[in-house]
Amino acid sequence: MLNEIHLDTFKCFRKLRLPLTPFTLLTGLNASGKSTILQALALLHQSAIDSNWGSRLALEGSLLALGTLGDVVDKVNGRLQFSIGLVGPQFDCSWTFGGPDADREDIAIPVTSVRLREGLTELISQTNPNTLLPSHSSVARNALRQLIEGLNYISAERLGPRETYPLLDPSRHRTVGHAGDWAPGKLHWFAEYEVVERLRHPQEPRATLPHQTQAWLAVFFPGISIAVERVRRANRITLGIRTAEDTDHHRPQHVGFGITHVFPILVACLHAQKGDLIIIENPEAHLHPLGQAKMGLFLALVAATGVQVLIESHSDHVLNGLRRAMKTNILTPQEAVIHFFQPRNLAAERGQPQIISPQIDREGNIDHWPDGFFDQFEKDMNYFAGLEP
Repeated sequence: MLNEIHLDTFKCFRKLRLPLTPFTLLTGLNASGKSTILQALALLHQSAIDSNWGSRLALEGSLLALGTLGDVVDKVNGRLQFSIGLVGPQFDCSWTFGGPDADREDIAIPVTSVRLREGLTELISQTNPNTLLPSHSSVARNALRQLIEGLNYISAERLGPRETYPLLDPSRHRTVGHAGDWAPGKLHWFAEYEVVERLRHPQEPRATLPHQTQAWLAVFFPGISIAVERVRRANRITLGIRTAEDTDHHRPQHVGFGITHVFPILVACLHAQKGDLIIIENPEAHLHPLGQAKMGLFLALVAATGVQVLIESHSDHVLNGLRRAMKTNILTPQEAVIHFFQPRNLAAERGQPQIISPQIDREGNIDHWPDGFFDQFEKDMNYFAGLEP
């Protein structure tokens, strides 16, 4: 579980200390820094997995392609150096990357220092280490490693319907892949996994991952059923989808994009363990407003099981799903936080902080609605009523 993320001179942030909770919703105007938070975490995961915790932060890899050091350092305040910090109940770790001798064209940035604390004790502080993971064996180091390696990042660019999907070694299917294309393989390898009791659909007595995935998928798409089959003599999986009982299973190309965009989210969440971190960009993609509200409610239920959920969303319906979760006591106000982002120059013009965090109470009420915070419907209605120019 993460309590905070720290960014210094990384992309659009000069100095950021952002609180995180079991359910964290990032929202706000375009190009205001929301994706930067997710990318910082995904970069650490990418570097840990792709290069086995090497001594460089990989900007180009299996999850992200962010260019060079010159592309990710804060162009206003940065000097070819930035830092990323993570704070959790068991650790406080920060990395510094680049420096005066760095090259703006570097696509893998050397770590120049790493500091790890466990509680109030500084366990290790290294300069120019040969690995991103501190070498000192400790509870803090192990918790940090587990969090970053197990991070499940699902990007906004999820793979649409395909004829077949990849089947990898089971260890690779610990995640569903950033594009969601590993989800059918995950369902194949973990067909006997039993979903935690609190996440089991009340109308499905069978606890296994495929049955629970299908039951929850039917919440968003009534009448749906799915079937995954391994292709003979090939490391590929097919995903069959049926939308009515009187039809056969179709290829995914014959059903809506919403199904293949929701499917990996459900598989990732239903297979997650307590303490895991799931990051989702635009979970509302290709969903009807009713489905978007249900997605917000479902993700709140996931967070209530001890899985940390961090999402970026532009959907007021997802927000309202979270508010419903509060009113029905699925989550408490301490277990959810909303961060509204504004571009740095606009925040300066308004004399406001770059990030505003409205508070939500047990009834689902929100104490502050800054300009641009899910207020476009009200503005449009006022325009039609002749109340605004």
